[in-house]
Amino acid sequence: MNKLSNSFLKFNYRNLFVSVLMVLCCMFDTAKAQTASWIWYPGDFDIWMSNVMQNRRTERGSFFPPFWKMDSHYVLVDFHKEFDLKKEEEVKLYVEGQYNVKIDGQAIAGFPKQIVIPAGKHKLSLKVYSQDKVPAIFVKGETVMSDDSWLTTFEDKEWIDASGKTSDKSGTTFVSVGSWNLTDPLTPPSAFKLPVRPMRATKVEKRKDGFIADFGKETFGFIKLHGVKGKGKLNIYYGESKEEAQSIEKCETLDLLELALSTKKDTIMPLSKAFRYINTAFDGDITVDSVSMLYEYAQVTEKGSFKSSDEELNQIYDISKYTFELNTREFFIDGIKRDRWVWSGDAYQSYLMNYYAYFDSPTVKRTLLAQRGKDPVTAHINTIMDYSFYWFLGIYDYYQYTGDKKFVADTYPRMKSLMDYVLNRRNKDGLLEWMPGDWIFIDWADKLSKEGEVSFEQLLFCRSLETMAMCAELSNDNVAAANYNKLAKELKAKIFSLYWDENKHALVHSRIAGQPTENVTRYANMFGIFFDYFSPAQKLEVKKHVLLNDQINKITTPYMRFYELEALCAMGEQAYVLKEMKNYWGGMLKLGATSFWEEYNPDKTGAEHFAMYGRPFGKSLCHAWGASPIYLLGKYYLGVKPLSPGYETYVVEPQLGGLQWIEGKVPTPSGDIAVYCSKKEIKVKSVAGTGTLKFKSKSKPVSKGAAIKEISKGLYEVTVEKNKAYVINYTSL
Repeated sequence: MNKLSNSFLKFNYRNLFVSVLMVLCCMFDTAKAQTASWIWYPGDFDIWMSNVMQNRRTERGSFFPPFWKMDSHYVLVDFHKEFDLKKEEEVKLYVEGQYNVKIDGQAIAGFPKQIVIPAGKHKLSLKVYSQDKVPAIFVKGETVMSDDSWLTTFEDKEWIDASGKTSDKSGTTFVSVGSWNLTDPLTPPSAFKLPVRPMRATKVEKRKDGFIADFGKETFGFIKLHGVKGKGKLNIYYGESKEEAQSIEKCETLDLLELALSTKKDTIMPLSKAFRYINTAFDGDITVDSVSMLYEYAQVTEKGSFKSSDEELNQIYDISKYTFELNTREFFIDGIKRDRWVWSGDAYQSYLMNYYAYFDSPTVKRTLLAQRGKDPVTAHINTIMDYSFYWFLGIYDYYQYTGDKKFVADTYPRMKSLMDYVLNRRNKDGLLEWMPGDWIFIDWADKLSKEGEVSFEQLLFCRSLETMAMCAELSNDNVAAANYNKLAKELKAKIFSLYWDENKHALVHSRIAGQPTENVTRYANMFGIFFDYFSPAQKLEVKKHVLLNDQINKITTPYMRFYELEALCAMGEQAYVLKEMKNYWGGMLKLGATSFWEEYNPDKTGAEHFAMYGRPFGKSLCHAWGASPIYLLGKYYLGVKPLSPGYETYVVEPQLGGLQWIEGKVPTPSGDIAVYCSKKEIKVKSVAGTGTLKFKSKSKPVSKGAAIKEISKGLYEVTVEKNKAYVINYTSL
């Protein structure tokens, strides 16, 4: 018995050893395979994929393409790298497109899938042509791998490495590639798809000729019909509301199918859609057993968090997160039902939310690259003047939050050519106004004048020039940096000379025929606050006479409420903003919103809330700009923001705003900054750079581990060092 037991144990230990060895070998193989990745000309895949995504839009079954110019990838691209091999090496080649292969300039016949490179110093080159997809390669050997050390060019004049760096100073630099992390040689870039997971409807109302399915909340993906059989028509009408799904004539999206199935079959709709409800209608002898969906999502990791003593505010934050999740796809898009396009103004707000939710830098970079496209510049981004400026601002903020100097330097040439386009469109007074081909958007608002030289556009222009100066310095273009700084200072002085009205205590909305108008709107004034363009006295004037003045036309879109509430938070009005968030976003929740909308007007009733653009269901009920509480709560209540690029230094200035307590995490490039604040205690822990905790206290605060400095009466500071936890006992004002 013992012999048998010992023999059995030896056998199992031997098997276990072999199994572990096999697993380790597989792990080693996988790790080795992951050092190689698909590479392409910098930025080309971002442009190509955005074209694919934005041309998926349909309206009641009709193809609905974007109305702006769409650029394309370079169709012929050369890749090469030099290797010094200790021994002969077998190398596998995976290529998107037609290609030739050369070793040391000598072509190899045909389209080889595998080659042998002799020992010693050799140059491997692949030249790839592809019209319908991006020329790309995946090279995998023991040491010969495709990665960001390769060189690539679209013309045989200069070489640019795959990370965007030129081999000489004469050429244009481009952006980093490989941010999609495509490391599977059998899944080429053109086959990239977002992942899906199955979900069931929460309720199905069956009828004789169909059913209405409710998925419980706003969602996005592919409808899957199970056990479909019969011959006839099967129509699916989608709705973000039940009213929309039931409106066969007016719903925004639908699928119309003609089937002839003699046996039961599962059917998946070819295009993803946004919906909560679907309404199906059959004719003939069609039958369907059940319905489900494949939820499509981006693989981003939630890092930021927020929770407070107010349950409604917690719900607003959670619904904001879900809204943002739905609109985070291959890129940051505007809304999941209607456009599904990369609008620059919408994306700019998404970048800011992202820094407090995911801190997913690759999606920010992809979106910026996709929007900008290629030279020459023939129109504003999305044809909208203000959207070109938001693109510049997106790069400014990206650098502040990430500290990624390389991306700025890579993108700088494209920034210059876009700014050259803008500068060439100034009028005789050095200001910008509508020109043929432009669209001045600002906001969806009734009776909002876009005529003349609008002050809001000049402010965005000025900030964009400041951005150009910063990026020129980072790119060692000192002459250009000085020029952009000069232009920005001159424009800023001109803005206050021409638009500031002492009697109205604000910037007026516009100038027409060289004369300032009497009209005062919120837009330029609220941006002037958080751009820090006003003096302290002017800020107080604007707050009283514009932001807190009900006589000034109110804003009804979450898009501009974002900036209005940010301006108020920057002025210390967190208690007021808390009430506004609860009224505005809470108002949508009371109407049953499971994601936040493109526009909300509390004066509307019933199905009026679904209408927009002259269509009964034209409004998006899941719009990225509706998720702004993520940003506001992270930056102005938890109070965390970078003071120098990449959070090398930062500030933590928690504000309760009338809440009993708040807690949460703000992600940074180095990790999270955790904050807790009640009326008696503040806790901070960080793995980022050097922080400064600022707070006010009625009594003298105490702490066992922190050196507390009194800056002025009732105002205190604590230096927050990396990897240390701080607990402060104080009395809130």
